Amino acid sequence: MARAFLLVLDSFGIGNAPDAEQYGKPTSDKGSDTLGHIAQYCASGKGDRDGLRSGPLCLPNMDRYGLGLVAEKATGSRPANLTCQGEPQGLCANALEVSKGKDTPSGHWEIAGVPVSFEWGYFPDTEPTFPAELTQAFIKAADLKGIIGDKHASGTVIINELGEEHIRSGMPICYTSSDSVYQIAAHEEHFGLERLYEICEIAYELVKPYNIGRIIARPFVGNSPADFERTGNRRDFSVLPPEPTLLDRAKDAGRQVLAVGKISDIFATQGVTKKIKATGNPAIFEATLKAIAEARDGDLVFANLVDFDMHYGHRRDVPGYAAALEYFDGRIPELEEALEPGDLVILTADHGCDPTWQGTDHTREQVPVIMFGPDIKGRYAGQLSTFADIGETIADHLGLVAGKYGKSIL
Repeated sequence: MARAFLLVLDSFGIGNAPDAEQYGKPTSDKGSDTLGHIAQYCASGKGDRDGLRSGPLCLPNMDRYGLGLVAEKATGSRPANLTCQGEPQGLCANALEVSKGKDTPSGHWEIAGVPVSFEWGYFPDTEPTFPAELTQAFIKAADLKGIIGDKHASGTVIINELGEEHIRSGMPICYTSSDSVYQIAAHEEHFGLERLYEICEIAYELVKPYNIGRIIARPFVGNSPADFERTGNRRDFSVLPPEPTLLDRAKDAGRQVLAVGKISDIFATQGVTKKIKATGNPAIFEATLKAIAEARDGDLVFANLVDFDMHYGHRRDVPGYAAALEYFDGRIPELEEALEPGDLVILTADHGCDPTWQGTDHTREQVPVIMFGPDIKGRYAGQLSTFADIGETIADHLGLVAGKYGKSIL
């Protein structure tokens, strides 16, 4: 039995990348450290929240597999309360991204063996942010009265700000961020979920000349800022990866590729044999366990745990992020119980999103690579020069054709 289970803890960086000074605004991402700063805040009491969590950050399972060690290798200092000493129980490393962005598609595609060598298009941090000709074409093609928003914004903030106006006017809320993205928020009942998807497909075609990576449908419910809430019916309309990825190689070899959470959207369904929808880390973890039970010899289960990024990183919520990490860590024994001889689990991330950093954007960071399984020997594998080494390690483990951008560390 040789199966692979790849879990991306979305935004779980472990210290700034060497090129972090080139990223971020108004100041650079140099000094960002998602894990380290969360641990520091928790140790000082700033990570406490009544009814949620308290005390130092507690991640004993990931720590014994090497999390504290790789964080120390990335930054030069061990995060507070990650004190496991001696040889790690897992095969572990800290990895650098060679893709030019710090966005979700670039990180995931590189993990799957295909770095992004081109520059994405971005919208300027101005108001209005979208080119007038794009907005006019969108309004006409989608048969809209107009749009509202038209700026850089946090998704939850702009819904609270403009949700009532959207309901009154029927005009969708359009906004962007520092990522290469055009986001459209609309009320599931007043505007309609299928109508939202329809206009997102129209926008997807219109932004192609601008080299924008994703259109994201952001449905919400509620009647006022007091109860507006985004739902689990988000949908990403992504461009295709520039080359075949690990997922394509697995599918072409007759393997199942079970995509949990937003993985299928990130890869525009390319290389996916089964899409498994789930919303929120607990549900995604449960769906991953079910996919593991379904997986056969040679199959790949690929999951993204989005809450770390969406609910806690972007919202700069340190206690929430810490509690989510502790929840995930506490469920690792269930992963271990589900494993059979020959299985390989990989825990990693696609970028950082330091909740103590300025702004609300991703941070350019190194990511942890933690591998374990019944037959995996623990050791520190060094600093990986590209996330693509993760995909090539999986390809090696599953006996798939090797890609050209990374190398296996097995």
